[in-house]
Amino acid sequence: MTAVIVWCTVPDVPQARVLATTLVKEGLAACVHLFPVGESIYTWEGKVEKSAESLLMIKSRQQLYLRLQERLRELHPYHVPEILAVPVSAGLPEYLSWLTLATGGEDAG
Repeated sequence: MTAVIVWCTVPDVPQARVLATTLVKEGLAACVHLFPVGESIYTWEGKVEKSAESLLMIKSRQQLYLRLQERLRELHPYHVPEILAVPVSAGLPEYLSWLTLATGGEDAG
């Protein structure tokens, strides 16, 4: 099992809660940590923009990533949402076992 952390920004806390709850209920994420308010500075259509956004740190498995990405795209209000996956190279074995079980996988240990 390869765990992944998926980062995704959303416009506000209520939207973050909806996405997080949906992903966990559907078994696409074991846990989603919400960072409630931050500021993003980025270029969009040739202009520098600033937005207050919330950040989701989604804990999942690599095997679920494509389904997770597709579900985020379906639910997300942005035309081009930030969805970035980073593989987990190491972690507490008990936590990784829980993550696997919480997302419908079989515990290898």
